[in-house]
Amino acid sequence: MSFKGKTAWITGASSGIGEALTAALLEEGAFVILSGRRVDELKRVAGNYGNATLIHPFEASDFTVIADMAKAALDWRGGIDLLVNNAGISQRSLAVDTAFDVYRRIVDIDLLAPIALTQAVLPSMVERKSGHIAAVSSVAGKVGAPLRTAYCAAKHGVTGYFDALRAEVETAYNIRVSTIFPGSVRTAVAANALAADGSTRGVSDVNIDNGIPADIAAATILKGLNAGEREIVVAEGMEAGALELRRTDPGTLFAFTSAEGARLAADREAGKGIDPAKVNT
Repeated sequence: MSFKGKTAWITGASSGIGEALTAALLEEGAFVILSGRRVDELKRVAGNYGNATLIHPFEASDFTVIADMAKAALDWRGGIDLLVNNAGISQRSLAVDTAFDVYRRIVDIDLLAPIALTQAVLPSMVERKSGHIAAVSSVAGKVGAPLRTAYCAAKHGVTGYFDALRAEVETAYNIRVSTIFPGSVRTAVAANALAADGSTRGVSDVNIDNGIPADIAAATILKGLNAGEREIVVAEGMEAGALELRRTDPGTLFAFTSAEGARLAADREAGKGIDPAKVNT
């Protein structure tokens, strides 16, 4: 399957995986709707593709505009063939220090926003009995990692919602549902992550800086989408191993993550901050 001539809608399209996936789909000949908050960046990503793109900015967690945004996107070319829920935000803070508003914000953006947008687009796909819905979860959507209690909660929720949605629509309505599980991809995700008080962290992690290049991640994702894969893993090394351990030997995985958590707790008790060079999960 190819998305040439098809209409795709990507949220979080102004940077990172969303930007790279937009470029890959445009190169394949798709028509792409680009959504995000930063209009200038969306225009930059759209480049010189002219009528093949629609700049469609909105705040992912502004649920009051979702219905109108969906209607305009559906009206652009008469339907959406591929919806990619990619917009998201991460976290780097221990639970004991984290303000509840951080949980609320991350769940709104990473879980409720993709649910809201999917629910708005889904009826049109059911009516047509065709379509493809994708959501970017994370390795943290299956593995509970220290410093990410809010992020893991939201991404585990993404995994659960889209698994259940697939069960309802895959056979009954010929709608494909793909969940994407990135590990460390070379983006601004760590620098843009929320700290314990809800402020932007502002620094990256060594594992992110040494992660999979965004264009390589996008190529893996597009290959999986074209193949109709239900789960698309974009991870290597320790992160890919963690997914395998979660399936085959969760006790060993829990022991490892608990050791990491203990190390971080010891640093906290000693009055040390979170060292980006030592964020290993």
